[in-house]
Amino acid sequence: MSVYNLDPETLSIEVDAARAAAAPLAKEYQSGKPYNHICIDNFFPEQVLRRVQGDLQSLEENKDSSTFERAQENLKTQYNPDRLPAFSRELFHALNSRPFLLFLEEMTGIKGLIPDPYFIGAGIHRVSNGGHLDIHADFNLHKQMSVERRLNVLIYLNDDWREEWGGSFEIWENDMSAKVKSFVPIFNRMCCFSTGSNTFHGNPEKVNHPDGEPRQSIALYYYTATWDPTRKSHSTIFKPRPGSEDQEDRRSRRHAILEDWLPPAVYRKVIYRLTRFGF
Repeated sequence: MSVYNLDPETLSIEVDAARAAAAPLAKEYQSGKPYNHICIDNFFPEQVLRRVQGDLQSLEENKDSSTFERAQENLKTQYNPDRLPAFSRELFHALNSRPFLLFLEEMTGIKGLIPDPYFIGAGIHRVSNGGHLDIHADFNLHKQMSVERRLNVLIYLNDDWREEWGGSFEIWENDMSAKVKSFVPIFNRMCCFSTGSNTFHGNPEKVNHPDGEPRQSIALYYYTATWDPTRKSHSTIFKPRPGSEDQEDRRSRRHAILEDWLPPAVYRKVIYRLTRFGF
């Protein structure tokens, strides 16, 4: 029996059923340390994610995908839901709908959640063999909507995945002193967690599947209309693990310093040249 029992054909669920599914999970989520989080197995009816897996068989990199290749985030591709086959695309829209928002609100205690119709950073995430995503805290402001990022939802699509194949989702102490938990990205496992400027997480161990299979997941982010314009926005903050070979994110640090000291018009020109020409 799945936890969030939406209809495998229509992808719908009654509001009362969505709330009822969340109620038993609230205490565990809201007591999570060092920040609120939860890991839930058998989240959807299996048929739903089997159809998504089928859709992804024909998925190829194209102009609508984003590929990351740098020290902190390597061999990772993001596919915007708008370019996915019909069933998977509709699943993303179902996860931006009222029943799922109410499920998340009931579980997390965060009221007034707002979905992202732009799917900034969200969609299907695929990490190829040798790829990884270093420990980080996420950007805190959705600039198009001026809303505060509050919640991440990750749903894994990997059959019979083993810990030794890398790619486990890790939660770290807010001061990066130690790893707190690690979750293997197995099929139909959902991880949800609150986000802030020190909620450090990632999948830093390189993917190493013996048959070359990629690590795949569904990713969605949720917001609230609580952004205070006196606060400072930031992009993704990467942090090296103690005693590891993880590299400092000097590029983002340089951009932050420039933004603090340059007039906005000059900053935009400098960042354009840095991005386009690499200097």
